[in-house]
Amino acid sequence: MAGAATVRSSVKPRCKPRKEVARSVQKKEAWKEGRGMKSRFVETRLDSSFSSEDSSRSGGSLKKGPGLKSSVKAALNSVRVPSLSLPVLTMNSLRCAWITPFSEPLYVSFHDEEWGVPVHDDRKLFELLVLSMALAELRWPAILSNRDIFRKIFDNFDPQSVAKFDEKKLITIRTSGSTLLSEQKMCAVVENAKQTLKIIEEFGSFNHYFWSFVNHKPIVNGFRYARQVPVKSPKAENISKDLMQRGFRCVGPTVIYSFMQAAGIVNDHLTSCFRFQGCISSHGKEFKPADNETLRDDK
Repeated sequence: MAGAATVRSSVKPRCKPRKEVARSVQKKEAWKEGRGMKSRFVETRLDSSFSSEDSSRSGGSLKKGPGLKSSVKAALNSVRVPSLSLPVLTMNSLRCAWITPFSEPLYVSFHDEEWGVPVHDDRKLFELLVLSMALAELRWPAILSNRDIFRKIFDNFDPQSVAKFDEKKLITIRTSGSTLLSEQKMCAVVENAKQTLKIIEEFGSFNHYFWSFVNHKPIVNGFRYARQVPVKSPKAENISKDLMQRGFRCVGPTVIYSFMQAAGIVNDHLTSCFRFQGCISSHGKEFKPADNETLRDDK
């Protein structure tokens, strides 16, 4: 037993390495400073904006002087943020995938304010039909940037006025160089205006004719991905077939589906887009999938 005691006493207690001691000291110092760390960081970053009278250190905390608030305001007001051509997106204003930071402002505005919003005005419907016909030769950004020219050429899209265009009128438009459509497409617009008047006489309005195909309720597809959005649909094929039987020209299923999207007859905003629910609300109800129905996410 005495020998055992001798052995124990001969064993020296383990000392911490210098590195561990240094680390523990640093931790203790950091813990003591505690909540003053953030204040010192702010003070360091804004040191050039604050005077020595406005801020001082004492016991690891930042003491605010009487002029601190005004100094902060002055520092913030001196920062200039460059203006952007497009609205800044937030989590509540995400747009469809085909709208990018490089999209033209007119195209963005069209997406935000018109595309997918139900239209019931006859003249507006005729305008969107003509613009959709132009998609065979132009893209939406080009069409929208020349929208005022289209309105001037077609007398603000008054079908009664356009239906009276004769060959002399069309030649004048072509020679003026203001037309953006081919001769064939120009003649088709005039013919479609004549047939539009017949539909209005038969159905009471252009609005009633188109919306009767969908029982006067917008089709809400609820697509999640841009690749799911079609270029035509069976409903568009039915409308296209009926229009062509009535004498309309250049109104294939693709043109009609583009028209249906623009006129809000079909809502093809992606479910992640802030306009998806907005366009539904403009029709007076909120979109909710049925119990046995889910949002379309087929790939």
